[in-house]
Amino acid sequence: MSDYDLDAGPDPATFAAAEPEDPAPETPVYAVGIGPGNPEFLTPRGERAIRDADVLVGFETVVEFVADLTDADLLTCGYKDEAAALETFAERVAAGERGTAVLMGDPNHSGYQFLGKVDDAADRPVRVVPGISSLQVAASRARTPMEDSEFVTLHKSGDLTDDLDRLRAAVGDRHLLVLPRPFDLMPGDVAAELLDAGADPSLSALVLERLTHDDESITRTTLGSLTEHAGGSGPESTPFSDLSVLAVRR
Repeated sequence: MSDYDLDAGPDPATFAAAEPEDPAPETPVYAVGIGPGNPEFLTPRGERAIRDADVLVGFETVVEFVADLTDADLLTCGYKDEAAALETFAERVAAGERGTAVLMGDPNHSGYQFLGKVDDAADRPVRVVPGISSLQVAASRARTPMEDSEFVTLHKSGDLTDDLDRLRAAVGDRHLLVLPRPFDLMPGDVAAELLDAGADPSLSALVLERLTHDDESITRTTLGSLTEHAGGSGPESTPFSDLSVLAVRR
């Protein structure tokens, strides 16, 4: 497995996007988007890949949402021990076991870094099973059609200069849908970046938290008011959840 330094490269997301999938792998590893965490939003195809697995790998906070759906051995990890978990996962897949990796939401919406690491670890093709993303739910709640929106995920490691530049260039002309990064680039911080770029402070902004869950909440405000929550790098510095989507209407 490659030793990725996300500040210096290579970015595993680039590895994941290097070429199209194998069109018909015989025994693939599955990378399943589990949706926003509410099991009602898990697709039947994704559930089948989870249920039929011998071994399941993913971040602990993701695996816990689907643990009751499978008898597979669960390899949970955090950022510090993900390399070890993926190495064990790869060894078991190489021995002939059926393997499934689980990712929050849809792997195509901010999951490519972990997907790249699964790709690199596995000794066989990886088949992505897309899921419903909180991003898609947020677009529905905020009534911001995807084709009229600029989507940027900040929920990843490494340099985000290009991503922030895309938001600065699009604000006011297109709706923005943003996945913030806990906790140094939360909605207030993104709003401050946009105002520094000359955005109109009266633009309508929505912070959509824990979408599809019983405690879902939506804060309706303006870009200018949202900057009151800028600054800080920990959960105590923001009123918003790490499971948030920021929508800025044009």
